[in-house]
Amino acid sequence: MMSSSSRLIKLFTFGIPFGIALGVGLLVNPRSTSAVGLTLDLGTTSAQQTGTSLQILMLMTVLSLAPAILMMMTAFTRIIIVLSFVRNALGTQQLPPNQVMVGLALFLTFFVMLPTWNQINTNAVQPYMANQITQVEALAKAEEPLREFMFRQTREKDLELFVGLSKMERPKTYHDVPTHVLIPSFVISELKTAFQMGFAIFIPFIVIDMIVSSTLMSIGMMMLPPMMISLPFKLLLFVLVDGWHLVVESLVTSFK
Repeated sequence: MMSSSSRLIKLFTFGIPFGIALGVGLLVNPRSTSAVGLTLDLGTTSAQQTGTSLQILMLMTVLSLAPAILMMMTAFTRIIIVLSFVRNALGTQQLPPNQVMVGLALFLTFFVMLPTWNQINTNAVQPYMANQITQVEALAKAEEPLREFMFRQTREKDLELFVGLSKMERPKTYHDVPTHVLIPSFVISELKTAFQMGFAIFIPFIVIDMIVSSTLMSIGMMMLPPMMISLPFKLLLFVLVDGWHLVVESLVTSFK
């Protein structure tokens, strides 16, 4: 039997993408709203109807946390960090602007996560809207594709860390790993991968900075900031090798 804490964790983590996919489905097909049979009327005399209404009200409240939670459970974390490394390595300060960086990261996240969202829509959202499965079954089916995606990106070493910190019995299969253990393991794995990619991005630009600094010192121009000279060369190198193409290609193909 699932405990109340496990139900709450599942509602917070997998109710959000399910709710978003459900909202998109309703926008695409407004006539399907009658099939869902949702109501927020708390004045009913039936305890079961009241409980369902409270669950829906809680789910709508949790949806306000959707941006923060979805960033931690999707490809967004790795993508935005790598793009930030690119900007810092170039030394262009606020170019591209933060809005452009976040927008590109969001669209790349949607592109990478599209197969997962399609599975959630096919296995959970559409059957739920057609009244073929219950809300609990829909959440369980929505959980599987997202957990599978996170498991593919998570290192076993990071997973073992949080399994040990939670002081739980060693799981025999991935199915036995709780979600509250999987999510932080996935996040730190994404951070490590993003920093590894950022290190590789920094190397050619550091070489240019070192060459420019050594050249300026050798000719006695120590008062001239090396950044003013190295920045055009770094931009030229980035454009010649089609840097954005390489960065985006590496990011998308880095997800298993």
